[in-house]
Amino acid sequence: MTLSKALLPTQTLASRALMVLGGSLFIALSARVAVPMYPVPMTLSTLAVLLVGLTMGWRLGLATVAAYIAEAAAGLPVLAAGSVLGGPTTGFILGFLPMVALAGLAADLGARRFVPALAASVAASLLIYVPGVLWLDAVTALNFSGAIEKGMIPFVAGDIVKSVLAALAISGGWAYLGRARG
Repeated sequence: MTLSKALLPTQTLASRALMVLGGSLFIALSARVAVPMYPVPMTLSTLAVLLVGLTMGWRLGLATVAAYIAEAAAGLPVLAAGSVLGGPTTGFILGFLPMVALAGLAADLGARRFVPALAASVAASLLIYVPGVLWLDAVTALNFSGAIEKGMIPFVAGDIVKSVLAALAISGGWAYLGRARG
């Protein structure tokens, strides 16, 4: 059971649609919190994607990230400032799909406590680098090692911190829910 299912046990199609829309808005807002870096900005999007997956599970998480990517493809201003689909950040944006799927699968399998949620978050965060670095290598003048140097190395420490924050939020949410239910 996921945290969203525990909080809203009876989920209708309408409530799921609202959760997907709200989750995509959450990711879009998190993309606006950015440290400008070239060629890929550092944003809070990855934290939001982790929280969506760990809260909603893999199915609703994937639907949420797919909606976010569709919004970006439709030209809505949901990406970090200066980012466009087809640009250097596209691989990382597409990497949100396996990232949310792994975090969501961990949630579906019961990652409620800090250590399992942290392990899932770190593993999911690492997944984003595969399409991200490969895309960066393909669409920029950087070679593969340059893509790693510019698109991965500066982000690893931040992604570990975001993984810790996501695990704290999820384990804290479950602990609070347990206390509230007595």
